[in-house]
Amino acid sequence: MSTAAQGAPSLRWSLVVPVKVLARAKTRMSAAAGPHRAALALAVAADTVAAALRCPLVDDVTVVTDDPLPAAELAALGARVVPDEPDAGLNPALAHGARRAREAAPAAGVGALSADLPALRPAELATVLAAAAAVPEAFVPDAAAVGTTLYTARPGTVFAPAFGGASRAAHRARGVRELLLDGTDSVRRDVDTPADLRAALVLGTGPRTAAVAALLPGLAGDAPRPAR
Repeated sequence: MSTAAQGAPSLRWSLVVPVKVLARAKTRMSAAAGPHRAALALAVAADTVAAALRCPLVDDVTVVTDDPLPAAELAALGARVVPDEPDAGLNPALAHGARRAREAAPAAGVGALSADLPALRPAELATVLAAAAAVPEAFVPDAAAVGTTLYTARPGTVFAPAFGGASRAAHRARGVRELLLDGTDSVRRDVDTPADLRAALVLGTGPRTAAVAALLPGLAGDAPRPAR
């Protein structure tokens, strides 16, 4: 067994979570969420960050956002919040957050985590991060097997996420290790559409998402149990 594999489970992680300005978030939920769209976007991000902070392998979460409302709420949960200084798109924002995270914890691995995982379970995230620790770079595809919900880089590895569009194919083409692990559905279940939200509610979302979903016509009865 290699030294990396032997030490993999004990590697600590810093996660970077990008959060859009709420006025531009969850646009594909406009018809279903109506006046609750911004509240839903904030609830989903807050449940994601809260779960990530409870993961036993995560030491800190850095949120990159230019919106003062999620900045305040996510900081209150315990996240470090930094502005999107590059203001050049998603991947530059993630790289900026990763630089700040590595300044604070240079011995930790760094991961970019989608802000759209309201059913995220800390134990399932830990399973994925333990596996990611054994390779220089890794990623988790979304439930549709098109995008990416988590990208990781070990200490000393260049942090180069390729989020956006068909990011699964982009990460695979670059040789990043794909992680498809049993029992980690909550790490893959991102929410962009009403169908995604229904699927997350079946898994069991965090309390903030469940509360907003209860206000949405057609979704109020789709939350049989909380995730945590």
